[in-house]
Amino acid sequence: MGALLIALFVITASPPAHAADATPTPGATAGEVQTEPCTPTATVGCLAGTLPAGGAGVEITATGPAGTFTAKTNNSGQWSIAVTQAGNYTVSLDASTLPDGVKLKDDSSRPFAVTLGATRGVLFSIATDSSGGKGGATAGTGFDWGRLAQQAASGLRLGLLLALAAVGLSLIYGTTGISNFAHGELVTLGGLLAFVFANLMGLNLWVAAIIVVIISGAFGYLQDVVIWKPLRRRRLSLTQLMIVTIGMSLALQYTFQFFIGASTVRIVTANPVPIKMGPVSLSLDSLVAMGIAVVVLGAVGFFLLRTRVGRATRAVSDNPALAAASGINVDGVIRLIWTAAAALAGLSGILLGLVLNGINWMTGMQLLLLLFSAVTLGGLGTAFGALVGALIIGMTVELTNIWLPGDFKYATALVLLILLLLVRPQGIFGRKERVG
Repeated sequence: MGALLIALFVITASPPAHAADATPTPGATAGEVQTEPCTPTATVGCLAGTLPAGGAGVEITATGPAGTFTAKTNNSGQWSIAVTQAGNYTVSLDASTLPDGVKLKDDSSRPFAVTLGATRGVLFSIATDSSGGKGGATAGTGFDWGRLAQQAASGLRLGLLLALAAVGLSLIYGTTGISNFAHGELVTLGGLLAFVFANLMGLNLWVAAIIVVIISGAFGYLQDVVIWKPLRRRRLSLTQLMIVTIGMSLALQYTFQFFIGASTVRIVTANPVPIKMGPVSLSLDSLVAMGIAVVVLGAVGFFLLRTRVGRATRAVSDNPALAAASGINVDGVIRLIWTAAAALAGLSGILLGLVLNGINWMTGMQLLLLLFSAVTLGGLGTAFGALVGALIIGMTVELTNIWLPGDFKYATALVLLILLLLVRPQGIFGRKERVG
């Protein structure tokens, strides 16, 4: 792992080969209306997007450290803004310039972190205005049926991507009893490695994803060989093991920050391609990510239910001592679970990085509470419970955004968890256990 991180440092410290030869992007001057496509260089960063409804002449403004920059959409609804200084830019859409019968669903102004030499994707959620009047911004917490459908689709997407990581986290707890607080960093590792292979090294995204999943699984394997198996032999308590995972989480976070930096990076720089399905608009990346998540989760379910090793895994989760007495190689099963859980978390990081248009060193930590909520809600140690819990958490987080702004939506997921545990302490699929 150390050699891999050193390689990442060498790669990320070197500018892309084409950066020095690239020509400056036209219009990268504050105050001018930009109409030419933005090309990121060593001295220019880009903000770009596509309005799902299309239409030329919609005005987009970005205000940040280098000043205020303005662009207008072309006939396909595409726009881009070139900025000459990295930092946080507030991007706003002038709702009065939208075509007739179109309005904004969400707030028109949002902050985005821009890095020189990269493109930051920006999406505005818009809808048809049934009144037929000029488009105008609606409150971020307003309700309508179209918005409900959009948020439900976003919730399903978030739930599926959370489930990839939550299933592995639940299997680790079921087979070892460890609450792995470093699991979120395995998600971050997957996203950042995908950025290195697909963005910096220019590999095909599918090839890069396969390589990243293999590396993530290998990292999980090495964790068990170097850390967890020796600690199990020394019979450390679960509390001591949990503290070790917290220390590993912090170490990995600051390692990522040292080698990659604190800014948000994108796995691919191409603008998301929106696909309209009735009132719901999702990017092509989102649909592909959801499809991959469904296939992989189905494969995990088949493995647990229909294969000999899967049945051995469930036996170890139910009663490790009895499984060992039955001739099952408990250490081998646990090592397999660490490997598979890390690979699933790495895949989750890749897909989340694509769907969220970026990933940074804190992404895993920000998701960790949602992952633990999903695992606890579904029932500790149950893979299928983690899947159901993740779907419930994802739907709750996104649907709550209809009424509550900002990060309040995450608090509602935790309130739901508390209320359910008051009624059913073992979770949805957990079993009651007698203590004492």
